[in-house]
Amino acid sequence: MPETDEFSFLPAQAAGAGVDVLPVARVSLTLPDGRTLSGLRWGDAPPVVTFLHGAGLNAHTWDTTLLHLGVPALALDLAGHGDSSWRDDAAYVGRVLAPDVAAALEAWTDRPQVVVGQSLGGLTAAALAASRPDLVAQVVIVDITPGIDPSGGPAQLRAFFAGPTDWATRDELVEKALSFGLGGAREAAERGVFLNTRVRPDGRVEWKHHFAHLAAAAAASGADLGTPDAVRAVLASTGWDDIEAVRAPILFVRGERGFVTADDADELVRRAQDAEVRTVATGHNVQEEDPISLAALVRERLERA
Repeated sequence: MPETDEFSFLPAQAAGAGVDVLPVARVSLTLPDGRTLSGLRWGDAPPVVTFLHGAGLNAHTWDTTLLHLGVPALALDLAGHGDSSWRDDAAYVGRVLAPDVAAALEAWTDRPQVVVGQSLGGLTAAALAASRPDLVAQVVIVDITPGIDPSGGPAQLRAFFAGPTDWATRDELVEKALSFGLGGAREAAERGVFLNTRVRPDGRVEWKHHFAHLAAAAAASGADLGTPDAVRAVLASTGWDDIEAVRAPILFVRGERGFVTADDADELVRRAQDAEVRTVATGHNVQEEDPISLAALVRERLERA
């Protein structure tokens, strides 16, 4: 894989989308407990929309969506992901992550945001809107409802992350991803691997996100890689409490082949104060499978806001 940096892929992505690249820069915030929260700031004006990724991903998962959207935006690396610090307690649930996001919005925005969250980011967006309504104008939740494991996925994906956590080169990891049928075409796999790994001081390449290391440790000890029933129950109860407490309008985007059934989506609409559902012909990672449609849905929300 050629030497590059995290923004080297954007010109080709923009050309493929037929759009120009907005100015984008890495930003970093030191939190009160000393941890670092990192993210990407798109555009020169204050952000109007903030994006929160799913488990095992990072702020770059939104790149193509943001290229199509073309507005000032903030895409965050949640704790334990990307360039943000890992949590010692590994407590990667919405209510724990939401205060970090609130600190970022206080530091980097000047108005209530349309907050878009996919999977774990969607539960975090709901927790944020419930606890800090002053920071949130509208919420877009992508393919997650409370009670569904936000770090779930096919057994093949779990097995992939449960393997070794470091490699000699990124090319080695790209080959592994392709052998598992992950990452799509080679170019996309190379981009995904580059943006979700780092080179350690000893020269070895490792995953940036904590989940891969937790999965590998669980596999080595013979533990169940799934979310324990007790944790799933907590996610269900607290997550629905958050959904019911949100006063901002909610748009729920469901992937036809994603984690959420039509009945799950109906339950969210029943419990929420103000919610509607849009279904798109994708799997769970809507932002990567159909970024054009997702950008159009977010644009609608921005116009309403």
